[in-house]
Amino acid sequence: MGYIASIFLEKLRHLLPPVSAARHGALLGNVGNANAEAKSAFVTDIAFFALLEHIAEDAAAGRSIAVALGASMRGDDYGAFGFAFKSATNLLNSFQRVERYGRVVTNLGNYTVERGNGSAFMRVRKGESERLGEHMVTELAVAAGTAISREVCRTPFVPISVHFSHEAPPDSAGHEAHFRCPLIFGSDRDGFEVSEADLYAGNRLGDAAISGFLDSHLEHKLAEFPESRQTIEPVVRAEIERSLSDGVPTLQTIARHLGMSPRTLQRRMADEGVVFRDLAERTRFDLAERLLRETDYALAEVAFLTGYAEQSTFSRAFKRWNGCTPAAWRKSSPSADV
Repeated sequence: MGYIASIFLEKLRHLLPPVSAARHGALLGNVGNANAEAKSAFVTDIAFFALLEHIAEDAAAGRSIAVALGASMRGDDYGAFGFAFKSATNLLNSFQRVERYGRVVTNLGNYTVERGNGSAFMRVRKGESERLGEHMVTELAVAAGTAISREVCRTPFVPISVHFSHEAPPDSAGHEAHFRCPLIFGSDRDGFEVSEADLYAGNRLGDAAISGFLDSHLEHKLAEFPESRQTIEPVVRAEIERSLSDGVPTLQTIARHLGMSPRTLQRRMADEGVVFRDLAERTRFDLAERLLRETDYALAEVAFLTGYAEQSTFSRAFKRWNGCTPAAWRKSSPSADV
């Protein structure tokens, strides 16, 4: 299973325009409270892919959010791993540490260093999925790699070129603004090329003794590294809610949206004691209550958004859930504004 440190989602929460943060609050909220333990918590690749894909459809945030997130990352955000990157004597040693210890932060979009004649290519190891979220994580990884290289390198850092194996997004202005070098989409690899001059220029805070101490610490951390703790239920719930206006989705449909097989999704839900049919019903009920409480949508619109073709069918189901009609519940709800 893929995982990523929840610090990326905490940074994302602060990056999003307020309207987008509110719109995607349900998925962001699944990360957990922003507390002192957040940097040691993880979210699954599926949850992260789904969140990025939702935001990519949001006009207020857009497809370039992954690059913006990567560009915002700094060495200190990564804890001991970030300090190891900064204290390495040069960029080559920094990325050799990413290659060795990247798993303490994520197993998505980690790097391998490929030496060449007069340069090196920092290749991102990407997964097998071709879903948009996977492409966006690759862009995030390359943007973060270039951002912290600029932070630590003694000389002004600009890659020779940046490569992505996927096709260019409709608007790549955000990519161009951050990378400031030739962008090659549809390439045979993912990552960025670094000149030998930058590779050996030296890091501002390079210190071989500190770097060695941090290496020892990270070796111990790798040995005891925990598995991701994020559960599948909130991710499936969010996908169900997203799909309801087209009718109640099947497990097969949700599995396809999440980039996994129906059998894998069923097994993971069973591991958590979750039944898809029950979860779909609870999701419809919770969404109905939220729409009735927080919006002034007509009952026919609420019915449509919760997957009902007829208002009368929705009203009967709501009464079965709650013991009263939607109109009566809305009128008596303490939070109702209508």
